[in-house]
Amino acid sequence: MVNFVTVLKSLVQTLMKFNGIEPKKVEIEPGTVMNFWVPAKSKNEEEETQKPNVVLVHPFGLDGILNWTFQVLALKSRYSVYVPDLLFFGDSATAAGKRSPEFQAECLATGLRKLCVEKCVVVGLSYGGMVGFQMAKMYPDLVAAMVVSGSVEALTESISRRSLEKLGFRRWSEVLMPTTVEGLKDMFRVGTYWFPWCIPNWIFEDYLEVMFSHRKEREELLEALDVRDEDFTPYYHYHQRIYLLWGDSDKIFDLEVAHNLKEQLGEKAKLEYMKKAGHLCQLERPFAFNAHLKQILVSLTA
Repeated sequence: MVNFVTVLKSLVQTLMKFNGIEPKKVEIEPGTVMNFWVPAKSKNEEEETQKPNVVLVHPFGLDGILNWTFQVLALKSRYSVYVPDLLFFGDSATAAGKRSPEFQAECLATGLRKLCVEKCVVVGLSYGGMVGFQMAKMYPDLVAAMVVSGSVEALTESISRRSLEKLGFRRWSEVLMPTTVEGLKDMFRVGTYWFPWCIPNWIFEDYLEVMFSHRKEREELLEALDVRDEDFTPYYHYHQRIYLLWGDSDKIFDLEVAHNLKEQLGEKAKLEYMKKAGHLCQLERPFAFNAHLKQILVSLTA
């Protein structure tokens, strides 16, 4: 029987290629390959190189292009859009034993430079935002500005404890690495403002079959996010402008987390939020998200 999610992925990938976005695997180092969706070479390459570069970094539950489909289509005419699959998502993997967000950031930066991206705006959602913060810190010459949605600079014990207790889970792997249909439904309920009850179970079964490869490695990625409170020191030296774009009903990192992050980042950060939107606001309310994002990018790339 044909897997619905496999068909959906194939359709999205075909749609991307039709719109001038194609996959490209980049060898970061021996044993480490990162897949990117990148602008296809056009007849007018000079015009393409003059477009500002925007890098869309995905969260934990989806690979890059499935997560950012609506945003790629909305931005591609004005920006050169790059969508990576982080390691152990999509077609990206490594033989190295490193699992930290710093290593993800290092590989992402290396891949972008091999793709001749010298400066970019990073748009990071959730896990992608954490990787984005590391990139901005480690490679200030590459990251010109950031848009962060539903994320934190580091997943400290106190932030994890507060969020998990509120959600009713003990570990992040219980939320983000489900093994059953009910567990997958819980993941999407947590991630959205309103989750439709009418989706048939077989779609969730197909999703579980296709979207959770590299389970062991992904659980190690989650473990590598844990930071003891006493080991975390906020980084006060970002030179980049940072926009925080939030769903007002985010159940994972609520608006209190967003305001705390804005206060921590100081005057260089601005906060905007969308009503009736959850953690996955880019999928749940794509038109509202895109409208905010377009305005923000205009201000950042003017």
